[in-house]
Amino acid sequence: MPPSRDLPGVNELLSHAVEALGGAERPGQVEMAEAVGRALRTGEHLAVQAGTGTGKSLAYLVPAIRHAMVKNTTVVVSTATIALQRQLVDRDLPRLAKALKKPLGHTPTFAILKGRRNYLCLHRLDTGAPEEPEDPGLFDPFAVSRLGKEVGRLREWASDTETGDRDELVPGVSEQAWRQVSVTARECLGASRCPIGTDCFAERARAEAGKADVVVTNHALLAIDALQGYQVLPEHDLVIVDEAHELVDRVTSVATGELTAAMVAIAVRRCGKLIDADIADRLQEASEGLAMIIEDLPPGRMDSLPKPLAGSVTAIRDAAHACITALGSDRKEDVEEATARKLARSQLEEVHDTATRLLEAFEEDAAHQRDVVWLNSDRYGMSNRPPSLHVAPLSVAGLLRERVFGSTTTVLTSATLTLGGAFDTLARQWGLPPEQAKVEKAEGTATDKAPPSDAETLKWTGLDVGSPFDHRRNGILYVAKHLPPPGRDGLQPSTLDEIAELIDAAGGRTLGLFSSMRAAKQATEELRDKVKYPILCQGEDTTSLLVSKFADDARTCLFGTLSLWQGVDVPGPSLQLVLVDRIPFPRPDDPVSSARQRAVEARGGNGFLTVAATHAALLLAQGTGRLHRSVGDRGVVAVLDSRLATARYGSFLKASLPPFWPTTDPEIARAALRRLDAAAPA
Repeated sequence: MPPSRDLPGVNELLSHAVEALGGAERPGQVEMAEAVGRALRTGEHLAVQAGTGTGKSLAYLVPAIRHAMVKNTTVVVSTATIALQRQLVDRDLPRLAKALKKPLGHTPTFAILKGRRNYLCLHRLDTGAPEEPEDPGLFDPFAVSRLGKEVGRLREWASDTETGDRDELVPGVSEQAWRQVSVTARECLGASRCPIGTDCFAERARAEAGKADVVVTNHALLAIDALQGYQVLPEHDLVIVDEAHELVDRVTSVATGELTAAMVAIAVRRCGKLIDADIADRLQEASEGLAMIIEDLPPGRMDSLPKPLAGSVTAIRDAAHACITALGSDRKEDVEEATARKLARSQLEEVHDTATRLLEAFEEDAAHQRDVVWLNSDRYGMSNRPPSLHVAPLSVAGLLRERVFGSTTTVLTSATLTLGGAFDTLARQWGLPPEQAKVEKAEGTATDKAPPSDAETLKWTGLDVGSPFDHRRNGILYVAKHLPPPGRDGLQPSTLDEIAELIDAAGGRTLGLFSSMRAAKQATEELRDKVKYPILCQGEDTTSLLVSKFADDARTCLFGTLSLWQGVDVPGPSLQLVLVDRIPFPRPDDPVSSARQRAVEARGGNGFLTVAATHAALLLAQGTGRLHRSVGDRGVVAVLDSRLATARYGSFLKASLPPFWPTTDPEIARAALRRLDAAAPA
């Protein structure tokens, strides 16, 4: 990064970039770029809803790069998906850096940073993975052979790769093979003590990130940076959270703990000869006790810990603490012993901390509980996975408010942020106050930032810059009001008939979004005999290959579940009908959603609207957004759940969707599809 100096303004840089990249100026893009620039001057947080086609990446990157160079600092861009991360690093940033070189007098720099677990560890590769309890699958000689071949490939790759980044290994390897050559942050010796620290891929990536104007990372690493007691990301004063509608779920996932008998057994194995056998045996006995107790417990959310389970988890916590104490310091001169102690300590601390969280989760009443606990158990032996206890935060609002918004100017953006027509729903989940607070310009201050105040609260602004798409003119929202509400026994015959008629009218060209894989498979099997167009179903091949086939043949239909709701980008006549089988409420037995709902109700709120309806609104908005991916796209979104038209919460859900022209008349929808099919290129 060069020294700070006077640079062209945001609007001038944006115009230059758009022209250099061969684009056209879009009002929403200009409005968003100006708002990001204003947030940087005032220090207030900003939530921007920018519909598909706005060009939001450019709208936040241009002011972010300018800020990085003026302040001689780094800005962080966080994404939820690898696809967007790749788009930014492989396409958007290289082209933008080249376009801005002349007006900035310097080529902006950028880097990608992931969690340590994503990089090859040369020390682990050199010393070998620690001996762990055998995976049941490894009794299969074919599995052993495959694992050996994959590790052999990784050894060859280690001498060729420049980055050690797992995502650059094509084809990839199994999780089991990658574990042999990588370490977590807790397991790492540290660059100063590791004999191969100077060549460490993870440290090299961090060093590159520290020198860059823009660092691209993911929501998980952003959460780790906030949760850990040490800094993971480079020094920064601006975070841009793209795909912000997924922030809460990604942070919750990172903050979720797991405890299994196998994890405890690994901790015992890692202690090995490092501590007295009597102390390690206590932990081993506690592990065996846990295995016996949870084997007989029913799966699902726990509203209290059964006495035997509470006793077992307490024994594990106390025995793990005794092992940690006995282990002593790992600051030994001998690298091999230091490595062994570090690995043992990391596993013991994870076991101890998770056990402590499980026991503390029930100390408060339902209105004040911080965590939810549940048991995953495959009682019918379908997945061959042993039972596991989980503990997750009921809310991450406090964490985000204190560790992210409290210290860094933050811009949150997505095509889907206003639920029920307002930002407040997601703002509460992020920890921002529900009432949007404007920052008044402080006179006499160069930065426009308000002077400090004892009554300081987080200030933020919500902005919807709209979309370049004319949704009402180019899209119809058809709600099948005449169909019976969906039941629990799969898709009803009347719903399947409705789907067949719509697909026939559209001439194929259909993306079917289903609330479960069971429903997607049922529709695929029953409709392949009813319609004359090919139907692909998620799971029959890799999702990316299925989407490619769907895009290449306009007559093909594609049915699937959650990842298709958010990940399909198929512009043009291959997609003119989006089918939604039912409102995507969370499953009633989902432990986190049901616990969050109960907590809201215990505090006197409406748990269904706050949790279930919000979840459904986000997914519906994402799913219906698959229809318009370019300005010329036209089509119909058909929701086959009559509750969207008849239930009281229907208006909230519809207010969260793009402003399509609405109808409940099936013939209007079919006639529009037939016209589009006739007009589409052959």
